[in-house]
Amino acid sequence: MKTAIFGFSGSGKTDMFAALAGEKAAGAGNRAMVKVPEPRLDPLIKLFTPKKITLSEIEYLDVPGGGGKGHGLGERVLNDIRPYDCLLCVLDAFTGLSDPRQQFGAVEADLLVSDLAVVEKRQERMALDKRKNASLVDAKEEECLAKARALLEDEKPLRLDPALCAEPAMRGFRFLSAKPILYAWNVAETAMDSFEVPADAPGQMHMSVSARLERELAAIIDPEERAMFLTDLGLTESALDKVISRTYKLLGLMSFLTAGDKEVRSWPVRVGATAPEAAGVIHTDFQKGFIRAEVIGYQDFLRAGDFKKAKELGLARLEGKEYVVQDGDIIEFRFNV
Repeated sequence: MKTAIFGFSGSGKTDMFAALAGEKAAGAGNRAMVKVPEPRLDPLIKLFTPKKITLSEIEYLDVPGGGGKGHGLGERVLNDIRPYDCLLCVLDAFTGLSDPRQQFGAVEADLLVSDLAVVEKRQERMALDKRKNASLVDAKEEECLAKARALLEDEKPLRLDPALCAEPAMRGFRFLSAKPILYAWNVAETAMDSFEVPADAPGQMHMSVSARLERELAAIIDPEERAMFLTDLGLTESALDKVISRTYKLLGLMSFLTAGDKEVRSWPVRVGATAPEAAGVIHTDFQKGFIRAEVIGYQDFLRAGDFKKAKELGLARLEGKEYVVQDGDIIEFRFNV
């Protein structure tokens, strides 16, 4: 799963990418694998003191360019973000050079107009095909495109209709307004608590963040020094973890956990995945030869304190192929290949 970071020139998107990727990685290119914070691993780490600790990761891309505020994002940026699963748009809410809410409206409009152009072009082609031979036209695709056009002409993003976006006939178009998007309102560090962002909407989240501050924080290696830096600014935590966790959620992902002396690890899996599908995230052989999954819910594990006690209390369950994995489940898979 990949996320594109974009925004107008001067929005602070490069600061955001550097904060997420780290200065060294940011200097090496415009792509970075970023670890997803998982505090639920902490009690497992204390219990097992493993040789290795591994976190789930998200890939971020810093999209080059970005039109000037008031002039649109530009076709190049729109084409560059089209292949990505999720969008992270950075808005300038700190320089005072333009109204960030106008920037927000301009981005949404650009996504809608781009999608409408795709729909119209495809409908024109289908109309030509239909005149030649009606059997050449997929009726379901025709129906879906008509619904999409109605939404877009009503100035509504396609993400408001998840069922429509999930239709197989829609998937190949990679519509921009169908993609989940996080708007990061880049504010001055003094405005972190006071700046009001719009309410979240389906497939769309908002948060305020000081990208420059997060970049400075990310460059501080020592945890105690970082904590002191935050305290001096009157802050209790970095906003960066929220950026990552919200991206993860928008991607439709959650984590299941595995634990042992060798490794304690969080694994990304789509929300609604079955036990065999989760096993396949670890290795395809696990999915092919899946027998059972021994599962302990995370809260049950905390209540018991360790695996032995959890089993004594009957909190460990053997689940089959139909089991739908829950966020935070601690799982050991049984399989035969």
